[in-house]
Amino acid sequence: MGETSRLNGLLTVNNLSKRFGRLQAVKKMNLSIEAKKITGLIGPNGAGKTTLFNLITGVLSPDSGRIVFKGKDITHHKPYQIARMGIGRSWQLIRIFSKMTVLENLMIAANLKQKNALEYAMELLDLFGLTAEKGNYAGELSVGQQKMLSIARILMLDAELMLLDELAAGVNPSEQDKMMKMIHKLCDQEGKTFFIIEHDMDVIMGHCDKVICMNFGEKIAEGSSQEVQNNEKVIEAYFGG
Repeated sequence: MGETSRLNGLLTVNNLSKRFGRLQAVKKMNLSIEAKKITGLIGPNGAGKTTLFNLITGVLSPDSGRIVFKGKDITHHKPYQIARMGIGRSWQLIRIFSKMTVLENLMIAANLKQKNALEYAMELLDLFGLTAEKGNYAGELSVGQQKMLSIARILMLDAELMLLDELAAGVNPSEQDKMMKMIHKLCDQEGKTFFIIEHDMDVIMGHCDKVICMNFGEKIAEGSSQEVQNNEKVIEAYFGG
């Protein structure tokens, strides 16, 4: 049986491709994201990582292939439809409302089916250590606090799968450590699933249950952090051969 028929997970990507003119940004990508786990996505600049995230979240439409979430084909769904189905997304450039308060940022994102929005927002502020900042403008937060607010906003959408792009970039080590502890807690206690793009190898190798490496739009390695770290194709992609 081929790889496509073996894929099984909360989210599966089957033979996904996207071209921009002469650039093949994503090429026949197959992958599976297991529920309640942290999956890391690495690769050199220009490998196609953010394009893959854009395809999964409906920002871009693929040229070919399928994206399936919880057994439903979402390949050509709109971003808002995908978000309502339970896939949340953060961005390399932080997208918050800087002139709104921290609490207002959470309330405006609320799309909860079985929870009181204000109560849950206050729970998240406590979880992420932002309670004291709830009445402050979001633009006054540190980079690390803004990134934690971004994650909390995704949770206000009732997201089950969270795609995080460059989570650790610009964050000091103590805030980074706190952020990763929150992610593990959300996985273990809330049943959330994470798919993260990250250049910080300490984050990838120290926290991910599985790591996928892309180069030139293709998956070149997949496995445990140790397996991927020692893979010859990965070493060549980063350091040349």
